[in-house]
Amino acid sequence: MRCSVTRRLPWGTVSSSTAASRPGSAADAAPLSLCAREPHVPAHRLVAEMVPPPRFDSVRFATYLPDPGRPSQTEAVRVLEDFAAGLGGPAATGGAKRGFLGLGRSRAAKTPAGPRGVYLDGGYGVGKTHLLASLWHATPAEPALKAFGTFVELTNLVGALGFQETVRTLGGHRLLCIDEFELDDPGDTVLVSTLLGRLVDAGVALAATSNTLPGKLGEGRFASADFLREIQGLSARFRTLRIDGEDYRHRGLPEAPAPYSDEQVTRTAYATEGASLDDFPQLLDHLAKVHPSRYGALTDGVRAVCLTGVRAVPDQSTALRLVVLADRLYDREVPVLASGAPFDELFSEEMLNGGYRKKYFRAISRLTALARDAQPLVSV
Repeated sequence: MRCSVTRRLPWGTVSSSTAASRPGSAADAAPLSLCAREPHVPAHRLVAEMVPPPRFDSVRFATYLPDPGRPSQTEAVRVLEDFAAGLGGPAATGGAKRGFLGLGRSRAAKTPAGPRGVYLDGGYGVGKTHLLASLWHATPAEPALKAFGTFVELTNLVGALGFQETVRTLGGHRLLCIDEFELDDPGDTVLVSTLLGRLVDAGVALAATSNTLPGKLGEGRFASADFLREIQGLSARFRTLRIDGEDYRHRGLPEAPAPYSDEQVTRTAYATEGASLDDFPQLLDHLAKVHPSRYGALTDGVRAVCLTGVRAVPDQSTALRLVVLADRLYDREVPVLASGAPFDELFSEEMLNGGYRKKYFRAISRLTALARDAQPLVSV
């Protein structure tokens, strides 16, 4: 069942198919509704879109500003620059491919032992995705020979193409970057362990970001001890770079804006071209009907997300879906304007102290940044 997109406004009731008639409105039509969208993403689009998202399209190592008090940030840049330079050997189609950092035997020979990639570990807001995207940009290979995607997008690619076709599609790449690497269930553990093993054997270099050390993946979420061999196998494929620091998104910035009224949010949605307007509880229900890998497509063409009635999420499954939506909105630089509860009240204390706590804190950080971005949209 789709969410209702009929609005009872101070100037009357308007549906999504009816033009807004408020005098002085900057928009001729009613806002979009995320709840009315059921995106379907073809497999070829999944592959074509495995590049850094818009927010990170122009980032480079030179634009990353290490905190002078955090030497690990400067060290991470140095190691990743060397890593990118080491991937500058002959293309996969033009000669034998070298091993990790361009050293070792060719891909036609036996795969060398030891790590085949780098793993950026650290808290939210220390610039891990910035560094990962910079690595993608700095790697001297054609875009078609390097891939960038989130963990959930990678697992969805396997679902869309099948395991063997995914190996064939990515096996000729120079580099695979995986953002937000997490293992939330045993099936993903076995799938990803097997997939990355096949890609490493094919000569693909790996780079990943996460808020969890590779040896701790899955901890606190499922019986990870039962899958210890797979988890240890994943850990052995990476050299871990620990990046310390504070959340740069809020360093030295003013307090997050307080939630607006329902009327302010609704008026702003009608006055902003390309804005969406949805009731928050209804949107949460709708997210349950859309695969998380499609949340990016859910926001196609949306220039601002307006939400009324924000409140604490009712359960962990809903919370995790909201985290993915927050990530996709942040990647695409979509401002978020909301009424109701502030974003730091979205998740219960139990959630914030559980196995997914780092995901929840990341979502709060990113949504708060997007709320600041939305402030100029509000009419005084």
